[in-house]
Amino acid sequence: MDYDKDKVDEMALALLFLTLHDGPRAWKGLDWEVTNRLHEKGLILDPVGKAKSLVLTEEGLQRGRELFLHHFVQTGSDAGGKPQ
Repeated sequence: MDYDKDKVDEMALALLFLTLHDGPRAWKGLDWEVTNRLHEKGLILDPVGKAKSLVLTEEGLQRGRELFLHHFVQTGSDAGGKPQ
C-alpha cells in the first residue's frame, strides 16, 4: 500500500504533542519507522532505548503544536497551549 509518509509523520508528531508530560517528554507507542523518521528530521531525540517516553526537540514541540491545532482543535477553542 502506498501512502504519504510525510502526512503520517505529521499526524504522529501531533499525537506526540497530545501526550506531552514533564516538559518535552511524550509517550512512545508509535511505529518505530515513524519515530525513526521523526528523529532523522530533527523533531525528536533518539527514540531508541528502554524508556517508555521520548523527547521532542524545540522544533518538534513547535511543529507538533502547530499540527495539533491545525488538525484537531475546533474553531473557537482555546489555542493557547497543550490540550486538556
